[in-house]
Amino acid sequence: MAVALPALGFALFGYLSGSLSFSVWITRLVKGVDVREAGSGHATATNTIRQAGFAPGLLVALLDLTKGFIPVWLALKYAPSIWIVPLTAAMVVIGHCWPVFAGFRGGMGLACTGGALLAVNLWAFLITAAILIFLTLVVHHGARASVITALITAPSFWLIGLRGIEFWIAGTVGIVIASRFVIDWNRTYRELWLDRQKS
Repeated sequence: MAVALPALGFALFGYLSGSLSFSVWITRLVKGVDVREAGSGHATATNTIRQAGFAPGLLVALLDLTKGFIPVWLALKYAPSIWIVPLTAAMVVIGHCWPVFAGFRGGMGLACTGGALLAVNLWAFLITAAILIFLTLVVHHGARASVITALITAPSFWLIGLRGIEFWIAGTVGIVIASRFVIDWNRTYRELWLDRQKS
């Protein structure tokens, strides 16, 4: 009971932080449109760049990093048990993917994952960013690169000896992002994943 209540509090704070849908709000403010109604259909920094320009997209990326960083840093510093840290990170990404403040239609979760990793290990953050950039350049598809990055980051950490809290964060958020992909594939975004236009 002594750990369960703080765990619930950190998890709730993580989810609410993740639910701050900066991409939706900033794109609507700048362009008067819903970022999720065009491009990839996701509330991401990349799609914000497509719809509203580079500066708004960069701002969204920084804010999404921040909303991942703050809850995880607080959990790392103040949570009574270390397992609460990856739980908090996972809840941030769940909030980003299914935000209560934006109709449960959000993004893919890589930027806030980056913020969570940055809170615990700079090298883990840099390695994850490098994997994402490399895959984006190779597959030329941001959403696909995001999912592959999410799936291979935890094994990559293990192979290079990063087997602490950053490994567990990568593993838990990887499951969340993979679940986001499966739901997208089975519902509304299949045509976008295949690069075909809807009829």
